[in-house]
Amino acid sequence: MLRLLTIICSLLFSFTAHANTEKLKVVASFSILGDIVQQIGGDAIDLHVLAKANSDAHVFEPTPYDAKTLAAAEIVVINGLGFEGWIERLVLASGYKGQIVTASKGVNTIAPEEEHHGHEEHDDHGSVDPHAWHNVANVKTYVANIRDALAKHDPTNTVHYNARARAYLLQLESLDTWIKSEIAKVPQAKRKIITTHDSFQYYASAYGISFIAPLGVTTDSEASAADIAKLIDQLRNRQIQAVFFENTSDGRIVRQLQTDAKAHIGGTLYSDALSKNDGPAASYLALMRHNTAQLVAGMLYNPMLHKH
Repeated sequence: MLRLLTIICSLLFSFTAHANTEKLKVVASFSILGDIVQQIGGDAIDLHVLAKANSDAHVFEPTPYDAKTLAAAEIVVINGLGFEGWIERLVLASGYKGQIVTASKGVNTIAPEEEHHGHEEHDDHGSVDPHAWHNVANVKTYVANIRDALAKHDPTNTVHYNARARAYLLQLESLDTWIKSEIAKVPQAKRKIITTHDSFQYYASAYGISFIAPLGVTTDSEASAADIAKLIDQLRNRQIQAVFFENTSDGRIVRQLQTDAKAHIGGTLYSDALSKNDGPAASYLALMRHNTAQLVAGMLYNPMLHKH
């Protein structure tokens, strides 16, 4: 009897060990979201990211391999809010029948700025700005939605997902506090920035900065000559210290502002995608720290100290 029990226990252990090697197959729509999913899932998930680092998710074109990977997935995680205009076509093409988890479900959304309504014909997002992750408080909602979805599909690893989510939430809390302390170093009158497209409204609202952009909330549009002329006037009249590139946007607008208005180039911001692993924004936490450091330095820039 004892020998039989030993054999049964051994078989159960072997089966459990084998089962635990079967990772949950998860697909995330773009790199920033993929990092957040990976932070919660850890080694319990097999993650595939569609729009990868430095890839513009606005104009992403899925490959047949992406469709094949999606078809084999158990969960697909998207940002939602109209950010992934291509996702429905990809789901249809792949034949995926599983759950689509909208990470942004429950966040307080922001409408695009009135001044960008001239670009509505290019804007797939409708009346909602989808870039909600630029407010750390919103990412806490993302974490809860992702944690609950992973636990529902993989209940044996619920403790694992809950523990990783709690640890990540603590990091997000620390990040949020740090951003607010850094922005506080900038006098209110200097908290004005120009970027190439309007993806930082959530950051602006959460942390008290005014962002001006020639494009709307999607990069699939072009700034007109009137847009550029208006920005030059704003640079001069509103005493804006710096303009910024974005890693997924065309930098020609910024270079034109540098030439025509003698604007200071504040550096590169990461808006819709992470950097490569060896870059300054290889994770969501790193992205927010990098962007904040760049913005603060740009707003505090004093041209008088840099005159030759």
